[in-house]
Amino acid sequence: QVQLVESGGGLVQAGGSLRLSCAASGRTFSNYGMGWFRQAPGKEREFVAAIRRSGGRVYYADSVKGRFTISRDNALNTVYLQMNSLKPEDTAVYYCAADASLNSGSYYYAREYEYWGQGTQVTVSS
Repeated sequence: QVQLVESGGGLVQAGGSLRLSCAASGRTFSNYGMGWFRQAPGKEREFVAAIRRSGGRVYYADSVKGRFTISRDNALNTVYLQMNSLKPEDTAVYYCAADASLNSGSYYYAREYEYWGQGTQVTVSS
């Protein structure tokens, strides 16, 4: 079992920044690929960003490229999502997810992740 706890969400004005954190426990963190997803009211959960186990490769949704940065610190068992130039359409509950069996084609899909956090709300006002 892997437990994931997100933090860092909140209310921010458009153009502002937030940094989300996801702390993992329970298993060897460096064995897991990590992803961030988000879900807005009335919409399906969508991919935001992901990072390979070593941090050597990252993936982004087109909607966040150039604005968001995913990173991880395997010594601290934590993955981060730095969000800059936030827009009202970024408003959603943000979830981190983990899986030990991801390959390059599967990072984008929520169904490929076994473990999920409880989510943290991000609200961007216009």
